[in-house]
Amino acid sequence: MPEWLQRWWRVLAGPRMIYGWRRASDGAWLEHTRISSATRIESPELLDIGDHVYIGPFNLIDASGGLAIGEGCQLTTHCVLLTHSSHQALRLAGRSYWGASDPPGYVRRATHIGEYTFIGPHSVVAPGSRIGRGVLVRAFSYVDGDVPDFAIVAGQPAQVVGDTREADREWLESNAAARADYDAWAGRP
Repeated sequence: MPEWLQRWWRVLAGPRMIYGWRRASDGAWLEHTRISSATRIESPELLDIGDHVYIGPFNLIDASGGLAIGEGCQLTTHCVLLTHSSHQALRLAGRSYWGASDPPGYVRRATHIGEYTFIGPHSVVAPGSRIGRGVLVRAFSYVDGDVPDFAIVAGQPAQVVGDTREADREWLESNAAARADYDAWAGRP
């Protein structure tokens, strides 16, 4: 295939950012939310998402057990947010797993991502996890459980390695005009 045709095909068929999202729970139009056409969202009717959210390409968003993604979150690329798992049910039920409405060991738990949280590439968030607001999840992290507000987490399993407020302090001190925007969301309970 000639190079010009390959380039045209990539432009025509490649991943695109879709601007805007209609939240199923209340029908609100989220004009500033952007989701890549190359991201898979399972059970979008159970996804409670805020505005100003960015979900990049090649992510798996499983909302089947209830998923909340707060305002201003960014989910980079190749990430997985889970609300269910059959990792134990397959072994416990064996062949009877297939077709069972509630196999033993099947996990279904709501997952929550707090506002203005950033999830780095190739990260996984396990079912039932609660990530606070203003959190930085570093690349290649596996989050399972609760992460406090403003934590920086890294690793497998993810551990708290810092505080985003400390990381932000120097920049905010040298950019006083931005302080009001930061305080508007970070300062409220």
